[in-house]
Amino acid sequence: MIIQPKIRGFICTNAHPVGCAAHVQQQIDFIKQQPKLTQVPQRVLVIGCSTGYGLASRIAAAYGAGAKTLGVCFEKEPSEKRTATAGWYNTAAFHQAAKADGLYAHTINGDAFSNEIKAQVIEQIKQDFGQVDLVIYSLASPKRKDPVTGEVYSSTLKPIGDSYTTKTYHTDKDQVTEITLEPATDDEIAQTIKVMGGEDWELWLAALHDAGVLAPNAKTTAYTYIGKKLTWPIYGQATIGKAKEDLDRAAAAMRTRYTDLNLEAYVSSLKALVTQASSAIPVMPLYISLIYGVMKQEGTHEGCIEQIYRLFNEALYSEDRLLDEAGRLFMNGWETNDATQAKVEALWHQVNQENFHQLADYAGYHSDFLKLFGFGIDGVDYDADVDPMVGFD
Repeated sequence: MIIQPKIRGFICTNAHPVGCAAHVQQQIDFIKQQPKLTQVPQRVLVIGCSTGYGLASRIAAAYGAGAKTLGVCFEKEPSEKRTATAGWYNTAAFHQAAKADGLYAHTINGDAFSNEIKAQVIEQIKQDFGQVDLVIYSLASPKRKDPVTGEVYSSTLKPIGDSYTTKTYHTDKDQVTEITLEPATDDEIAQTIKVMGGEDWELWLAALHDAGVLAPNAKTTAYTYIGKKLTWPIYGQATIGKAKEDLDRAAAAMRTRYTDLNLEAYVSSLKALVTQASSAIPVMPLYISLIYGVMKQEGTHEGCIEQIYRLFNEALYSEDRLLDEAGRLFMNGWETNDATQAKVEALWHQVNQENFHQLADYAGYHSDFLKLFGFGIDGVDYDADVDPMVGFD
């Protein structure tokens, strides 16, 4: 079939297998060009491995350190009439490249929140390399099914206490407008914590520890975004903010609980980027378009792969790691420093419908959005007839 992007609101409902493969290869090529990650271990589990920061983590570990990577994702396979999800094609491309380069790669596709998938992963670890030294937790989901009760929880993106009115950019309508978000109820806060907080991360580490497949001196990290003044009402004093506080709680609890293994558990605070998750959050398309322009002018802009390489090299496996006031690995200082934020805030107050495309780097935002689904990649013929039936192995 000939595959062109089908964009609906803040998502793209299809993906291009050749484009996704090219995007994965670009990230692999970047890592190959960097100095080797000599401290990163050889047995890595990535929970949420198929897109964004999780995919970048897998690529960085495999191609930066030669690590064996076991991935977990929840992606839809292709049919003769419909493409797979981008994460499916990304994983297929990574498998193909890893196999060609003699690197171990295995992926389990299913609900990472479930006990069944946890059990499958544990058996795969026992079978293939005994224990894991690094566990990356990079899940992003709007819903979570409790593995014991079967209750389904749904997250919401709402402020807490008072309603919040702010500017936003509607990508599908090309409009800068105001949006008002009503405050969350107590139940919505609790459900968001259940979905996006630290409970499932803790359950994963407990399952791995109890099965004896978590190595001594192992490390684990979960990824988060904190932001500053402009995004604080939606990321801080909001339902997501409460979930992020729960991630911090979980990290501290695991450091205390697994002293027998000397486990290091950190939340990693990363920069704002175009991801399938951030595209859905009010305020973020406008904020990211502005911050992209400022950081590119400053020479500090990074994509997922550049950020994760630096995380491994300068924080997770460095004695000189920089922590923020909450004890998180602090990787987004190039974005959140006062000088950079002042520039963005000045633009925020100026930006309107008429000057948006002059003040903001929406071209960069939109390009990164399309690349998430394998579109807009140089060298890919999007008028060519391609086979959507691509498998993992």
